[in-house]
Amino acid sequence: MKKFLVPIDFSDASINAAKYAVALTKDFPEVEIILYHVYSRISLATLTSKEEGSRQKVSESELNEVKSKISEGKDNISCVAEEGSFVENLSDFVMGNFVDMVIMGITGSSRITQVFMGTNTLNVIRHVNCPVMIIPAEAKFHGLNKVVFTSDFKDVARTTPFVALKNILDTFKPKLEILNVDSEHYVELTPEFKIERGAMEDKLGMYNPEFSFLRAYDFLEGISSFVETRNIDAIITVPRKHSFLSQLFKTSHTKKLAYHSSVPIIAIPA
Repeated sequence: MKKFLVPIDFSDASINAAKYAVALTKDFPEVEIILYHVYSRISLATLTSKEEGSRQKVSESELNEVKSKISEGKDNISCVAEEGSFVENLSDFVMGNFVDMVIMGITGSSRITQVFMGTNTLNVIRHVNCPVMIIPAEAKFHGLNKVVFTSDFKDVARTTPFVALKNILDTFKPKLEILNVDSEHYVELTPEFKIERGAMEDKLGMYNPEFSFLRAYDFLEGISSFVETRNIDAIITVPRKHSFLSQLFKTSHTKKLAYHSSVPIIAIPA
């Protein structure tokens, strides 16, 4: 049975992500959706065990309210509320319960909103050992018929997580497009890019991928245009760890995509 975990902080973005998860899996008979909430620790000596228990019950009750609103009569949704640190708890839960994918929302266009609403999502990508599907605040499920996998085409045989990528393709069975955006592309691919394309075809040829090499100076503009013109339903990307160790507002492709994409992004751990 597949397990998809949806972190819930009761924001509109997180509830929309839960709705997306339900729609995404409606035709999957063997799947469990876990609505997951972490409430923060309160280090007060006066907090009694009864009061501590009531916080657990309130969290579980609120999760069940969300479940009742989105379940559409299905019984494959469970609720889990825990006390602790969000990213640490979630990472441990994912590993201990063999979660296949985390599906979570993100919102915020201003820097200050990104700090509070987006940082958790990016930290989850950084720490969990499974794919994370990021659902933009306004995204609605219209099928997962075509996806684009973005690659830098550098040492792809060693750096591309093909097992995780194939699991996603085998689960949802979308049409696969593979995209490289680079300012150096001209009419003819360089010998280096041809070699890397051959390595990619060797690993993914059974999915009949369509390759595109787009010349653009701005990665975000390039992929956004590609998504719109090709009617792409989701972007698959492999974040490089160094991007997340930089300062919060230092530009990285994954952060740009997460905050500005109009379609879901599936981040696969490298």
